[in-house]
Amino acid sequence: MPVLCDAPYKASIAKIHQLLDLKDPTPAPLVKLRLQAVRREKGAAQKQARPLRFKGPVRDVERDKARGLNIRALLESCADDLPGLRDRALLSTAYDTGLRASELVAVAVEHIEEAIDPEARLLQILRSKGDQDGEGATAYLSPRTVAAITAWTEAADITEGHLFRRVQVRRYKARAAVRGRPIDSISGREGWDLRKTLSKPAVKARVEYDVGTAALHPGSIGPIFRSIIQRAFDLGALPDLTAEDLTRLLKGISAHSTRIGLNQDLFASGEDLAGIMDALRWKSPRMPLAYNRNLAAEQGAAGRLMAKLT
Repeated sequence: MPVLCDAPYKASIAKIHQLLDLKDPTPAPLVKLRLQAVRREKGAAQKQARPLRFKGPVRDVERDKARGLNIRALLESCADDLPGLRDRALLSTAYDTGLRASELVAVAVEHIEEAIDPEARLLQILRSKGDQDGEGATAYLSPRTVAAITAWTEAADITEGHLFRRVQVRRYKARAAVRGRPIDSISGREGWDLRKTLSKPAVKARVEYDVGTAALHPGSIGPIFRSIIQRAFDLGALPDLTAEDLTRLLKGISAHSTRIGLNQDLFASGEDLAGIMDALRWKSPRMPLAYNRNLAAEQGAAGRLMAKLT
């Protein structure tokens, strides 16, 4: 079995036995020895989701220009129709807060509160993976994200309930009044005469949107992120990526990519481990350290020396 999944599997097994009023087998010496043997055989390195950083793979998150796969370009590439407005608000919120997919789709309008900064907001997180007792936590929403959320909710007429919802798109093709004739070619007196004889008038192509009331499914977040990236590439917003680069990068994108990206940007900006754990609501330093392992190697003593030598 994949070694890095042993912890959640152990927790699930322990919980099931507890619910069935049975003895938890996971602390048994034989189980521990077996897991140690599996780790030695398989290794314990985790395959991470590919990070989505705000400016992409940069060394200085404040001064360097955005490059590669970066959230700034993705946000700018989102269209101003309803799906695009939702996607911009969703991606911006996901990056600001580092929420997991299940936490992100649970966000409701009522969870957003005023902040000291009149252009920013605070998001109340009622429950998260690391907060099974529902003690709650608070995340910061930047003015950029607040503007995106406002544009989305106003266009979708959302005043309460789930913030991120499915948008159903209906596309209708143009229909000419006379078969084989384009709509624009029928005008003036001819158009008036045709109205008397044709049962179906000419219609132009149109698009209709239907915004649901239920929240997005957590499993839809990763595909939405990948669709945003693909559209941005098609629009030429990621000029330093080739089609081969895009194919490779998309394979690693998941709903967790924004959480890892924020984690790495905080590390690259000089935040200490305690600050990163607080911002992303980590209970243990293990995961934030694992997510920053590659950056730590690149920005560590050896990395700094090699950069000077090249």
